[in-house]
Amino acid sequence: MAAAAVLPVAVFGCRPRVAGGVCFLEEQVVLHAAGAGCLRLHLEHKWHNFIPGTEKSRGVQALAVSPDRRFLAVSETVSEQPVLAVYELSAERARRRRALVAAELPARQVVSLAFSPNSRYLATATALPEALLTCWLWEKRQLTAALRLQDPGSGPCQVSFSPQDNTQVCITGNGFFKLFKFEGTLKQMNLQKGETENYLCHAWLSKEKVICGTDTGKLRLFETGELHWETSLEYRTPPRELEEDPATKEYKRSFDVSCGVASEDNGTQRDSLPQISALAAYSKGFACSPSPGVVLLFEKTKENEDYEEGQEIWLPQDLFRIEPKDSDRQDVTCICFSPSEETMVISTNKNQLYMFTMVSNKLIKEKTSYFAYLNFPLHSDSITGLDMCIWKPILATCSLDRSVRIWNYKTNTLELCKEYPEEAYTVSLHPTGLFCLVGFSDKLRFISLLYEDMHVFKEFAVRKCRECSFSNGGHLFAAVDGNEIQIYSSITFDNISNLKGHSGKIQHEVPAYGTVYTAVAVSHSGRMVYVGTSLGTIRAMKYPLTLTRDFKEYQAHAGTVTKMSVTSDDQFLLTASEDGCIFIWKVYDKEGGVLKGKEVQCSEEVLIMRSDIEEKSQAILDLQICVKDLQTESDYELHLKDMYCTGKIKALEESFTQEIDSLKAKHQILQAEKEKQELQHQHQLSELMNKQAREVQQIESESSQKLSVENEKYQELEVKSQRMQEAYERQLQNLEESKSTALKELREQYEEKLKEKSVLLEEAKENMRKQLQAHQEMEKQIYEDGDQEISEIKTKYEKQLLKEKESNTQLRGEIGVMNKRLNSLQKELENRNRDIEEMRLEQQKLQGIIKALEKDILALKTEIKERSDTVLDKEKHIYDLKMKNQELQNFKFVLSYKIEDFKKQIESRENDIKTMKGQIHEMEEELERFHKESTDLKLNITQLQQKLKASYHEMHRERQKKQDMETLIKRFKTDLHNCVGFIPDSRKMKAGIRELYTKYVQESDMVEAEEVDTDLQKQYMKQQEYHERNLAVLKKKMMKDQEMHQAAYMRIVQENVSLIKEINDLRQELKVANTQLQDLRASLRLKKKKKAIQDTASSSDLLSSPAILRLNPEMESEKIIEMQQLEIQYLRDQIQEKGQVLNCPSSVSFSQKSS
Repeated sequence: MAAAAVLPVAVFGCRPRVAGGVCFLEEQVVLHAAGAGCLRLHLEHKWHNFIPGTEKSRGVQALAVSPDRRFLAVSETVSEQPVLAVYELSAERARRRRALVAAELPARQVVSLAFSPNSRYLATATALPEALLTCWLWEKRQLTAALRLQDPGSGPCQVSFSPQDNTQVCITGNGFFKLFKFEGTLKQMNLQKGETENYLCHAWLSKEKVICGTDTGKLRLFETGELHWETSLEYRTPPRELEEDPATKEYKRSFDVSCGVASEDNGTQRDSLPQISALAAYSKGFACSPSPGVVLLFEKTKENEDYEEGQEIWLPQDLFRIEPKDSDRQDVTCICFSPSEETMVISTNKNQLYMFTMVSNKLIKEKTSYFAYLNFPLHSDSITGLDMCIWKPILATCSLDRSVRIWNYKTNTLELCKEYPEEAYTVSLHPTGLFCLVGFSDKLRFISLLYEDMHVFKEFAVRKCRECSFSNGGHLFAAVDGNEIQIYSSITFDNISNLKGHSGKIQHEVPAYGTVYTAVAVSHSGRMVYVGTSLGTIRAMKYPLTLTRDFKEYQAHAGTVTKMSVTSDDQFLLTASEDGCIFIWKVYDKEGGVLKGKEVQCSEEVLIMRSDIEEKSQAILDLQICVKDLQTESDYELHLKDMYCTGKIKALEESFTQEIDSLKAKHQILQAEKEKQELQHQHQLSELMNKQAREVQQIESESSQKLSVENEKYQELEVKSQRMQEAYERQLQNLEESKSTALKELREQYEEKLKEKSVLLEEAKENMRKQLQAHQEMEKQIYEDGDQEISEIKTKYEKQLLKEKESNTQLRGEIGVMNKRLNSLQKELENRNRDIEEMRLEQQKLQGIIKALEKDILALKTEIKERSDTVLDKEKHIYDLKMKNQELQNFKFVLSYKIEDFKKQIESRENDIKTMKGQIHEMEEELERFHKESTDLKLNITQLQQKLKASYHEMHRERQKKQDMETLIKRFKTDLHNCVGFIPDSRKMKAGIRELYTKYVQESDMVEAEEVDTDLQKQYMKQQEYHERNLAVLKKKMMKDQEMHQAAYMRIVQENVSLIKEINDLRQELKVANTQLQDLRASLRLKKKKKAIQDTASSSDLLSSPAILRLNPEMESEKIIEMQQLEIQYLRDQIQEKGQVLNCPSSVSFSQKSS
């Protein structure tokens, strides 16, 4: 087993073009495809949880989350075979529940996945050539139904279940939209009508409504399989592009031509038709993307139950890019909403994730809005460089997307990002984290990492530098230029020396077991080796290496691992890959504990330009002046308002006092009128009561008379009704007797008729039998005659068909020949046009090559002169070296003795350094103790401040109570004054006193309670004074502790500085000794080589040998110039020939027509 294990703690990257590639698990947790698995990301707390895929997986192709958000289904390809895996998401680490192996899948690639509403069934759609729709009972690994799609076109695009029905399945693709009923088998529910469309995506709006998007920008709403509503969307251009002038557009076109494939894709998108690339439904309607970089929100109308466009949301501009307006030209591949529908997240084809907070249209005045990054912009292409530093927890990456980024692997954030016009191949961070080296396709650049930007400080003429690195101390850096390694000083930027290859042998080789090792990183302790493979896996091995399979393998990336690095404390492993993802791994020991390494104190220093500081200071001064001006203006305005308000208050007080007096007078008048009206009402009531009594007596007498008359009428009517009943009974008896006699007569008549009819029926049956026999004989004869006629007609028509088929085959052959001719002519025309364009481009390239070659010729001539001078200087130098060699041999013995002395001194110094490190460790522990004490004091201060706040709140309440009591006393005085005025009238006096009692008795009780609370208030004041004294004492103690802490910190810093100076002095002495040794060895090698050359020159007479040609540099340079002149003449001849071809296109077209 390996000595250490790694676990991914953060992933920076996203896998593009995955079906259902982004979805919400909770309100703040998003899941998306990354590397060779999936990533759970918390939007607020920023924690990452990686779910690795199956072993030897090449990435996720489709994923789906169950409606209850408990299960995750993933489609992968392992050794060109599809694999379906279902994970349980309820645990902290996702656990695999079921895996549907390739033997059970009758297909090569799964395009789309979907769970049923009860999460029991899983529907899959496979790509061509199979084009299958399958349904799985995934918990039992049982394939319940499979159906091959007829006429699938270019294959299916999406499959989904109805959100409310477990038996309805919808599948769309190129040329078909189908609904199936799933009840053990799949039965189609709808029939396609009208023209076929290429349906790219769909979404369920309700149990029976499905919205579909096509590649021509159409939205079609189907209800129970029939077309209910349709609309076509236009290709949208960003609102910023409408305001551009033609000059910037021409610059953009030229920039797109020079940028290659990515810009050509953008151009095709700009000129193409609108297409609905993504759809998602929510409670108010649905969201769709008809054009690159935009999402439209449609909401349901109340009148017609149709949908209308509500809001337009665009991708934001990336300010770190060279062309910020190109950032919104990305295809939206997936849209999803959070469970509460407050946020929307999308993914694009450039590996980016964006989010948008949903707000109702009533609150937003503008129709257009903009997305924001989910976290930060990610790499959209293969990562070519990765490095970390010692002083800061940051790492630097560069990619083929022409960007350089600085990440913080402890806070999981992006600190800096900038795009350049050239591709970046390698990056190296300075140990301080303040500078970096980046190797671009044209130059090597030394870049300063500022607070908010990257500033190119120095450029070196090293093209296509694939590797570069700073030394451990940061005072040197090395860069690869072809087959050479150039070493520069990072202070003077001088080229100190160049290295060419190595002559050492490979000491040990370890088998790769079926893969290719593409990256290696060794821990600083020297006990572990981490290896990246071409399959994207990470292997952790012990060191020294063994020939056995003694390693742990981890599934991580979906592409080959390009770079790896281990942090200086061996706690983190950083990996990057061609899939554009960065993995940060935490290193653990065998038992699962964190490895204990050196505790590195991170620095927080940041570089900033002087111009930026001056601009910010000037802006601060301007703002301060503005604040002062605003304060004076506001003070003056407040003073004016106070004057105006005081005058207004006085006027209102006077008006209110006048109104109060007038209202009092009116009140007295109204009371007098009220008394008069009460007397009048009493008199009227007595009169009305008397009238009512009289009327009641009259009505009673009249009603008694009417009742007596009605009784007499009722008795007469009863007598009449008895007579009528007797007469009707007699008539009923007579009718019954006549009815019985008529029924008997009718029965006798109908019986006689039935007998006659039965006889007639028997005669008709015999006639029918005879007619049937005759009819059967006629049918036989007719069939025989018909068969003869049919056979004759068949023979005739078969002969005619054969003739027509022969003629058709002849016509088809002629048509095919004509079509081939037309196609060949069209292809020739297209080829000629392409050749003309290629010739023009080649002419431009050749002209550039000629200019470059002319420049090279001039440079070579100058180099020849310089080399001739250097040859003479070197000959002189060789003679001097011979003389020095003799002296150096004498010094060699002395230097070896001195080197031994230096080694002894270094060992003693290293022991001193160890003791000083121990002292530093003790000082750091003291610092930690001081920090703990300061935190405890801060907590005490915060508690006391909270108590003070509470006492202030209580003081405020007491003051309010006091004010309320004063207002209540004023009211009581006014009411008493009014009541005193009723002293002559005893009744009014009693009424007034009762009103005062009802109003103020309870409030007076409250006043007594408040008198009791004054003692409590005094106690609160005493406690406040006591806490203030404690605060003052604690502040003094805190100031003393801070002074002690600062003095200790300064002492530690000074000791560290002295130690670093001693270390640097020792390193310089070692370097001087090493350089002296190298000079001695070089002089000895030169002496031996010179003797060998002299021996060979005296013995050999061959002038054409390569060794003799190299000794004569003037002849060699003349031959090089002649060869380059011949190449230039040949290129000019080719340009003239191609120019003649371009000048006569009319003759070419004429010859094509004649042929």
